[in-house]
Amino acid sequence: MPTVHVVGCGGTIASEPAADGAAPAKAGEELVDAVPSVSEHADLRVTDVGSRPGFGMDFAVVAAAADAVCDAVDDGADGVVVTQGTDTIADTAYALDIACDVPVPVLVTGSQRRFDEPGSDAPANLLTAVRAAVDDRFAPGAHVAFDDELHAARDAVKTHTNALDTFQSPGKGPVATFTRATTRLHRDPARATSETSLPDGTLDPGRDAADYADVPVVHSGTGVDGSFLERVLDGADGVVVEGTGLGNTTGPLGEAVADAVEAVPVVVSSRCHAGPTEAVYGTAGGGVTLRDHGVAYAGDLSTAKARVKLVLGLTAGLSRETVEATFE
Repeated sequence: MPTVHVVGCGGTIASEPAADGAAPAKAGEELVDAVPSVSEHADLRVTDVGSRPGFGMDFAVVAAAADAVCDAVDDGADGVVVTQGTDTIADTAYALDIACDVPVPVLVTGSQRRFDEPGSDAPANLLTAVRAAVDDRFAPGAHVAFDDELHAARDAVKTHTNALDTFQSPGKGPVATFTRATTRLHRDPARATSETSLPDGTLDPGRDAADYADVPVVHSGTGVDGSFLERVLDGADGVVVEGTGLGNTTGPLGEAVADAVEAVPVVVSSRCHAGPTEAVYGTAGGGVTLRDHGVAYAGDLSTAKARVKLVLGLTAGLSRETVEATFE
């Protein structure tokens, strides 16, 4: 029987109710024991690296998870499942995909409802993740396993605050869907980020959370000026500007970007849910003008994932040119 290693980080799937609000309390072993059917598919081993809510994750915990993934593979695991809170599942999956090069499937999952809540999706999601972890069609690379679907780490986005089908891949769709008996592939499950991945060791378990690069996000929208960008530059190692449409900003923000790129790398993403950034328009905040200023474009990466990549690349000590090239 194949071996699957479960790496627990906390989240709703591990939470219990309390008078002052639900919080992670269950260990990974308890999650596995609560879903006996997973043992029909694999021999399960468990490591806990954190007990955080999804909204409380930091890169130090992600690095600890990455280290546990590598250790599990070295110990002969055929697949790895990482459990955590849904708020940042997409961030963690993407970080593992671009900075944790292992030859087995890595599945990140969690739940929208606790085990004790009616209609909990925790058992089904854990089972889906284990089934995918023993399917070598999904190796290498990280995926999000949720609601009987598999989504590539690069594309997965949490789209709804509490719906069970919250994870979607806008503009692309799931890699696979699961029924009781079969797994249906819809598109190539190969690692989508290999050409723009970061070097091994980028997620260093010996690094404290405070040691990661400081990369704020600046949002463009109606009436936004450049004052916020000017303020956050003090102490920032890089900036992600979430533009509108194809990756445009207001004129005043675009003018502030022109000054910002002299100091730090600036990556421009879009607040749209699907589609790439592209330099089309002129004027002070248009994409062509921003490109001429020297920004890097996020392509079709979400704002959150563009920030993950910029944080990790800068923290790894890569040159500005190398980091910016990973967005091409």
